[in-house]
Amino acid sequence: MPYTTEEGGRLNNFAVEPKVYQADPPTKSQQRNYIILGVVAFFLIAGLLAVAVYASKVG
Repeated sequence: MPYTTEEGGRLNNFAVEPKVYQADPPTKSQQRNYIILGVVAFFLIAGLLAVAVYASKVG
């Protein structure tokens, strides 16, 4: 672990930095999966909101 000594003899411990890499753009199948997951999430939220609206009017 990399240590440095500061004034007065104090040790300073630095975190190990991760390697930097460039992200690859998503493939066509990944893009399709993102779209499918987005549509499923949209309908899930819309369904939850519809249930909440219905439940608030029932009582």
